[in-house]
Amino acid sequence: MADTEQPQLYLVTPPQIDLEVFPEQLGRALDAVEIACLRLDLASRDEDLIARAADACREVAHGRDVALVIADHVLMVERLGLDGVHFSDGARHVRKARADLGGDAIVGAFCAASRHDGMTAGEHGADYVAFGPVGASQLGVGSVAEHELFDWWSKMIEVPVVAEAGFTEDLVRSLAPVADFLAFGEEVWRSDDPVAQLTRLAAARG
Repeated sequence: MADTEQPQLYLVTPPQIDLEVFPEQLGRALDAVEIACLRLDLASRDEDLIARAADACREVAHGRDVALVIADHVLMVERLGLDGVHFSDGARHVRKARADLGGDAIVGAFCAASRHDGMTAGEHGADYVAFGPVGASQLGVGSVAEHELFDWWSKMIEVPVVAEAGFTEDLVRSLAPVADFLAFGEEVWRSDDPVAQLTRLAAARG
């Protein structure tokens, strides 16, 4: 990615959402800042709850031409009219998901800080590879995806790269030149004013 190109933004839902409140809050966030992709990423394994959340988020996202992917629940993609799947456990399911969902679906893979896993995901047909966390975050197991990884990837690999989790405005400024997408989640939703926080982080891209 050229240094002059501004990375697109990718928004991740909170792990728990209140369906009475969240769709309106999400709509305000999507209206405030241009988002390329939204990921439904709930901690719950209750498929009924996930399906209801997906329906609500799909209505908000698709009404604004924002793609909606779901974390890990690949069997829900076609049933719920979603745009694709994001695997939180690296490359292992990418090849099968690509075969099952076809070429038009979005298939992404979170690969922590593993360059090898990222390359494998790309070879298996991933549309993007995500590395993270880039800062202090509950995501991952202690390892941090450093600037050098994104710098190397953006120079050597054609598959788009997503930097995610633990962003500060300084990290946005640092990683914007070497990432295709910046994914914001907990650093937005934990704020007292998520829309204002999202706007601040987005502006820090330069």
